[in-house]
Amino acid sequence: MKKWRKKLTSYLVVSSFLVAVVGCGAQETPQSSTQPAAQPVATESKSIQERKFKLGVGLKEDHPEGLGAKKFKEIVEKNTGGKFQVDLFFNNQLGDDKQTADNLRAGVQELGVISTSPLASIVKEFGIFDFPFVFNSEKEADAVLDGPVGKALLDKLPANGLIGLGYWENGFRNLTNSKKPVATLEDFSGLKVRTMPNPVHLDVFKALGTNPTPMPFSELFTAMESKTIDGQENPLATIESNAFNEVQSYLSLTKHVYTPFIFMASPKFWDQLSDDEKKIIQDAVIEAGKYERELNREQNKKSLENLKTKGMTVTEISNGEVAKIQSAVKPVIDKYSKELGEELVKQMFEEVEKAKGQQ
Repeated sequence: MKKWRKKLTSYLVVSSFLVAVVGCGAQETPQSSTQPAAQPVATESKSIQERKFKLGVGLKEDHPEGLGAKKFKEIVEKNTGGKFQVDLFFNNQLGDDKQTADNLRAGVQELGVISTSPLASIVKEFGIFDFPFVFNSEKEADAVLDGPVGKALLDKLPANGLIGLGYWENGFRNLTNSKKPVATLEDFSGLKVRTMPNPVHLDVFKALGTNPTPMPFSELFTAMESKTIDGQENPLATIESNAFNEVQSYLSLTKHVYTPFIFMASPKFWDQLSDDEKKIIQDAVIEAGKYERELNREQNKKSLENLKTKGMTVTEISNGEVAKIQSAVKPVIDKYSKELGEELVKQMFEEVEKAKGQQ
């Protein structure tokens, strides 16, 4: 190959050189008429190995998160010609969000999708997504997640034993309970509400006057059914998918927090992949993520109507009460802005304002 730059005077040398290049998989060099057309494909396939791996998600198969996982599997298996086999595990079969993160860090699970709130115990900066009333729309959330702030947070994961491949959507969280309609700041008082094990989340609900009670999602339905707790907060699609309406009478459209999902990989698994394999998975995460976000937004609209039909009392929160709630939780935001990084928080709010101006 060192003779590449020398003038080639022999037809035999030219032919030999072209065959060698095509055999190496070069795409810009025309194939020799004697070179089998399948050769570049066969060579390219060597960078894609037969692999079987697990993807765990927290919610049910028919939830947008579960359907997004199915879409990811479809894309990956198609784009590897069936060489990759993705085994899907729904409804916390491989463990809750915390266990999934631990599994990925230990290398006993290859891929997982978890909420950002539990992740804040590993990378504290993810706690900014538990700040209440940051986003007014999904477009504002998209601007932050898909922009510099979202990337900066993903870049913190490798040093903590995780690989972040992209953001999916859990969505805007709303309060349910079995005791009373919640329409004002005062109505929160005294309610025993299940929260995620995250200091920002806990302090927000303390500031609202509730008794926040962290517990795994898998234990939530039973705890509400037995009246161990009064209520919980989750996106509408999650509330319907898990039939919380069977043990909760009241739904308040608080939209107090927007929670993303993060699609993550184990470094042990990721480091084994070729560049081509990584690209196939990364591209599938983004494509399936767009599908999941759109599906989730449509499903939340449908879920609201379905929950009304199923007998839940739905309460809107007035703008005046939202302002009172925001005032009550402002000290929590001020406190954690200092702990999580004032520059990061400032950048997040700037991205939100920029997105508002583009709507």
